[in-house]
Amino acid sequence: MSALVPATAMVAPLLTGWSATTWWLHRRLHQARLDPLSGLPTRARFKKGVDRLLRRRVPVLLVVIDLDGFKALNDTHGHLAGDAAITATGSRLNRWAAAHAERWVVARLGGDEFAAALTIPHAEDLPGVLSRLHENLCAAVPFEGRTVALGASVGAVWSPHWPLAERSRLLRGADEAMYAVKRTGGGWRIAHSDHTAVASVNGRRPGRPGTQMMGGTR
Repeated sequence: MSALVPATAMVAPLLTGWSATTWWLHRRLHQARLDPLSGLPTRARFKKGVDRLLRRRVPVLLVVIDLDGFKALNDTHGHLAGDAAITATGSRLNRWAAAHAERWVVARLGGDEFAAALTIPHAEDLPGVLSRLHENLCAAVPFEGRTVALGASVGAVWSPHWPLAERSRLLRGADEAMYAVKRTGGGWRIAHSDHTAVASVNGRRPGRPGTQMMGGTR
């Protein structure tokens, strides 16, 4: 028995070192999949998350968000204000999704564009859910002891409206709805048809051409 004590004492530091290294590697991998500014998953993780939700065969609401006035905010108040807006948007989007669904995935797609997918079982809940999202996103952003204005355009699709819906088609539809409402000054809009105006690349709209859809605006 006494011979085992020195052996255990020698192995224990090695195990501790391996555990620390494994933890560090897992942490680095986790951070690499997150946007450092917003703290949200990146586009690749978002796509995988949407696919997992769709495989559950439950109604999924997918939204694409573009901030309004973001360039003007950067030009007027500086890039630190823009960073504050991105950080605030990420936090608001995550809280909104968590408050309205049991399962969800949110992401920063790049620049001032965000996306979310969440399980929403009833169509009658959509207007209220999207209105609250838009209201949250348009709240003034705290910055250096004051607040700066921010707006948002939200395009959405709900999977039961889109037979045999796939992630790329949902993204394209939400993206077109977002652009359509952005041209009217911002707000939110739902695409009720899977007919899209243009071809896409990986679910994204090249050049952001739009289409007319039903919905609500500010």
